[in-house]
Amino acid sequence: MKTIKGIFALFQVILFAVGLVPVNRPVDYGGTPYEAPQITEALCIVQNGRSTYSVTLPADADACLQTAARELQTYVQKCCGVTLPIIAADQASPGAPVIALEVEPSGVQTAPVGFSINDEESFRLFVENGDLHVCGTGSRGTLYGVYTLLEDYLGVRWFTPKLEIAPESPDFIVDTHLDRSVKPSFSVRRNDCGGTNKAYRARSKMNVSFWQTAEDYGGALSYVLWDVTLDRLVPDSLFGEHPDYFAQMEDGTRSTDHVCLSNPDVLRVSIENARKAIQDDPRGSKYLHVGQKDNTNYCHCALCEAAYERYGSVCAPTLIFTNALADALDEEYPDFMFTFYAYNETDRPPTDLTLRCRDNVAPVLCGLHKACRSHPLTECGAVDGHDNFNNLYVPQEPTIAQDFKNWTKVADTTYIYDYTINFLNTAQFFCNLETMQSTMRYMHDIGITGYIYNCGDGHEAAFNELRNYLLCRLQWNVDCDVSHAMNEFIAAYYGEEAAPYIRQILDIQSAQISATAHAFDFDWHYQSGFYPPLTAAKLDGLWKKALAANGSEEQRFNVETANLSWEYYKANLFMGKYFFLNPLRMKANEELYDAFRAHGIHRVCSFGLIPEKSEVNFLDRPFNWGR
Repeated sequence: MKTIKGIFALFQVILFAVGLVPVNRPVDYGGTPYEAPQITEALCIVQNGRSTYSVTLPADADACLQTAARELQTYVQKCCGVTLPIIAADQASPGAPVIALEVEPSGVQTAPVGFSINDEESFRLFVENGDLHVCGTGSRGTLYGVYTLLEDYLGVRWFTPKLEIAPESPDFIVDTHLDRSVKPSFSVRRNDCGGTNKAYRARSKMNVSFWQTAEDYGGALSYVLWDVTLDRLVPDSLFGEHPDYFAQMEDGTRSTDHVCLSNPDVLRVSIENARKAIQDDPRGSKYLHVGQKDNTNYCHCALCEAAYERYGSVCAPTLIFTNALADALDEEYPDFMFTFYAYNETDRPPTDLTLRCRDNVAPVLCGLHKACRSHPLTECGAVDGHDNFNNLYVPQEPTIAQDFKNWTKVADTTYIYDYTINFLNTAQFFCNLETMQSTMRYMHDIGITGYIYNCGDGHEAAFNELRNYLLCRLQWNVDCDVSHAMNEFIAAYYGEEAAPYIRQILDIQSAQISATAHAFDFDWHYQSGFYPPLTAAKLDGLWKKALAANGSEEQRFNVETANLSWEYYKANLFMGKYFFLNPLRMKANEELYDAFRAHGIHRVCSFGLIPEKSEVNFLDRPFNWGR
């Protein structure tokens, strides 16, 4: 039966690829349809550019609450042209209307349903006796409440660190009966796009910076040690004297590629180095990470092999080690969290559920880099959870999705490390826009607690600014209407006139690629879907219209930059002016190179810069420029 289905699916894909059957379907980006806040009875905070309201702060307002007040004052002034005074709550005149910024972490009357005493980021917006209250369970919650108020009732948007929209309006109106509670979908959220600063991080409701603190914006989750850290906990310099600290290879030799985490002396050394790192950290960070080196040369000593066998996973020594490290430092640092990578050889969870993470230990799950991103995570996956993927033509076993679910049985706190571009082919359109929401919804539903990392930081990837914006919206609210958010971003970033063409391009590419190919985060395959001649011609026409659309100089530049991903695709497949028999193909490639440079694109692969022009052979496809 599987063979018959596979043959049928393959035949269908061939028809899609050659264009005999057009790919013509609506693309569902997911989420709950957007509904603007309803005003049944108006409460006018600002009316006709005038206001009697003040912003009040508690007497003990910290730096974050003061920032919240200033942000509210600043953007009301930008939008409505009126400056609301900021005063202490006990200085407000009796009966004078106020916007009260408050913190009530556990109050029965003001804390929304479902809040916990440790939740510092949720908030409630409500009106009482003509006063508008923004009440957070912590100062950061109040700050986020202010941003939501500005977004939903004044239309303020922070699309990128450089692009914000603050629409002018003479009125600032909320509903008299407003009573709304908001809680983030994930407790840990991180997505630093290029140019991110502490203000933009807070405005996009991200709370992880790794290395920086920002008390005036409510602080940020930062790490004493992050990413590859075992080389800090167990330095390679120890190899000469203690080769037994390091991984035993299958041939019996030792290698610094990995650490032997079953060796009790390795734990002792790591405790000492972790303690020193914590003591030397000037930021007061509360997180420490156990991160292996980026290879699969794990230890094959007898102790490690016994742990793999007993617990059914290569991750077992890593989990046991991190538990022991956390246990050893718990008394000195009771508010610390210890994380470890579930990555490469360690990505599969234990099958013996007697092995669990301590309360202050969390795995960082990296398996998404092995998942197809053009199809739903629960419908498409790896044969064995590792590198060998089924093709599109046979039923899939979603082992990666199941691994994530099984990890939530092993740990109460789990973070996803979500890769969001094709690192080996960054200039190519990456077909994950349609599946982002369903993937994050699945993670939320199975109990994943955080999205600790998204690899969009400054990468010169096609439509990366849009992708980063959507990721921020989804990390805060997995039910965000992605299509609505896309349309808002596209109109602001590319211009109102170019927006419908850009949106059609994204829809066509998403539909075509999902019908004919997989999309992976690490894949040299440059084709990324198959565009038959009629579809390619339609895309050419849409890009031509988008490039000719009226807009600001910056918006036109953004359209030109996005268009380069399509030109890059065509150049790699010898399409149009890049046809391999065209005597002017070298000139076309050179012009594409110049356009990359002129638009700030210096790589087509994350792991290498495009060479200087004098070093490029323009007979080569652009795919080879960054290798």
